[in-house]
Amino acid sequence: MAETIIVDGEMTLGQFLNYEGIVESGGQAKWFLKEYEVFLNGEHETRRGKKLKNGDQIDIPEVGSYIIQFGEQ
Repeated sequence: MAETIIVDGEMTLGQFLNYEGIVESGGQAKWFLKEYEVFLNGEHETRRGKKLKNGDQIDIPEVGSYIIQFGEQ
């Protein structure tokens, strides 16, 4: 079951990884995306600058599944 993450404003995949505490910096996000499989809406994604949209699902097999929701809870 995917965890819903509620965020305000725009967010990139790299910012999401940092927000969730999966990485500590943009440089680590770049490395993480090269070393681990990260799927955005079922597609393998390696771009830390990829903008996330409302309802996007991020699956990281070693970490978890997340659904992005913009706005207040």
